[in-house]
Amino acid sequence: MYRVIQWGTGAVGVEMMAAILDSRSDLELVGARVYSDAKDGADLGELLGRAPIGVRATTDADAILALDADCVLYTPRTARVDDVCAVLASGKNVATTAFMFHPRRMAPVDRDRVLAACEAGASSVHGSGLNPGNLSGVLPLALSGMSRRIDSITLQERADWSVYESTGITFDNMAFGQPVDSIGPTSTEFLAFNSSIFSEQVWFLGDALGADLDEVTADVEAVAAQRDHDIFGHPLRAGTTAGQRWSWKGLRAGETRVEIETLWTVGNEYPGHWPTPRHGWTLTIEGDPSMQTHFVSLASFTRAAEMAEHVRSANVATAMQVLNAVPAVCEAEPGFATSASLPLIYNSEAFGRQP
Repeated sequence: MYRVIQWGTGAVGVEMMAAILDSRSDLELVGARVYSDAKDGADLGELLGRAPIGVRATTDADAILALDADCVLYTPRTARVDDVCAVLASGKNVATTAFMFHPRRMAPVDRDRVLAACEAGASSVHGSGLNPGNLSGVLPLALSGMSRRIDSITLQERADWSVYESTGITFDNMAFGQPVDSIGPTSTEFLAFNSSIFSEQVWFLGDALGADLDEVTADVEAVAAQRDHDIFGHPLRAGTTAGQRWSWKGLRAGETRVEIETLWTVGNEYPGHWPTPRHGWTLTIEGDPSMQTHFVSLASFTRAAEMAEHVRSANVATAMQVLNAVPAVCEAEPGFATSASLPLIYNSEAFGRQP
């Protein structure tokens, strides 16, 4: 039995907590770090809209660090190296959806701090999720096992965020609704952070598969809304940013070997000059042989479901990729545990065992 703490109870965090309470006999939820006064002191069961479980959330980070636990599930809206270092130094492992996907390409000062904290606490840290995460890391590595040669890898993501209810992320963090000329890879602290984790993921594939990349570039094209929109009560004005086409390219001798491209819109106005993949994620490997797979996450392919359920399914996928890694992370040697160094992550109780 692994004792776990939830750090951040947003859209991804609540899916982790619900899974632990409903279906994980090997995990025990012993605490949660929250950020709002409204959640401070709340029972975690009640936060999920169910019966109390006798464990309360707290805004006090020191109280979290003092808890006896094996692993912290770190899923805040804004990730901080200081937080993770404090958790690791306290002797708790960290599994996160936020960052640290490819430590080799982190800023050296941050990497050294994290390693020192791992050494002090005899702990390990693992970053993964959906994208960055499984689809841009684990899946390409798995498919490479069928390759004789790889010339290039491209992951293309198409998503309209109009159905994603967290306007704090779409408008505050991702800067939709801001002037088009204000969107760039380093325009704000969050956009710079977000760009850096995708760049790291390109480096991850290049390093793991022997691409010998010279550099990774980051570019974005922002496009303006043609009319006004209302997104969950938040106005998106005509003329402000309604589309962002990001591209992170790993180059060798000037040729693109690894690329992650994201085609994101709010308001579902889609520019005619953009490529038109299906919604979801398309992974293409050119080589011998060439391979392509398309991934989409939905609430169900066989029953009727509301849009909110379909949107939630991506949060579930993101959460479970990391939650299912907890045992492996806790058993890993101190230091960084990556998608390339951990064993295959899967849910051994996915079908639900007989009572």
